[in-house]
This record gives sequence, C-alpha cells and structure tokens, in this order.
Amino acid sequence: MDLHELDEIRLEANDNSRIYKERTKAFHDKKIKHKDLKAGDKVLLFNSRLRLFPGKLKSRWSGPFKIKDILPYGAVTLLDSNAKEFTVNGQRVKRYMANESTEEEPPLRLDDPAPV
Repeated sequence: MDLHELDEIRLEANDNSRIYKERTKAFHDKKIKHKDLKAGDKVLLFNSRLRLFPGKLKSRWSGPFKIKDILPYGAVTLLDSNAKEFTVNGQRVKRYMANESTEEEPPLRLDDPAPV
C-alpha cells in the first residue's frame, strides 16, 4: 500500500465520522422539547429521589412553585410558598396548568335510534 492510499482512507474515515456525528446530533436535537418558561410562571418540580421509596400512587411531581428567574444554560430559580428560593435544572420542571381553561366539546348523546 502506498502512503497516499493510507491518507485517503484516513480522510474518508474522518469524513464518515463527521457525517455520522452530524446526523446523530440532528436526530437528538429533533427530539428535544423546548419549554417556553418565563419569570412569574407556575411550575411543578420533578422529584427524582422518590424511586428509592416508591409509593404506588405517590406523585413524583411537587409544587406548584413560582419562577423567579431563568439563568443561562437552562437553570431555573424557583420560589416556594415560604418565599424561599432555590435553583434547579430546567429539565426538572414543567408548567403548572391548574387554572388554564380548555375548550370542551358538548357531550355526545348515545340514545337508541328512533324506530322506523
């Protein structure tokens, strides 16, 4: 084998590796759900330690908490009911939607058809 052939094989392997990494990153980024959170919103906090002592009907979400500030790189500063603040990873929170109204369709009646 010639040195030029080895260089060509190495360059082709580098290109294939770069293409693979780009495709993997694009697939990963497509699956990420971006959260539109802002200061003043109410959120629930995921309790990841609950799995150590699982309760069958125990919820892993606690709260609601109020967002005080959104820090760079996804960190969120929360306020609890006692005005105590703490910072958590933004991936551990989700919007609290208790007071938001949703439009419901009128109920569908399931009566027997009229006899002919």
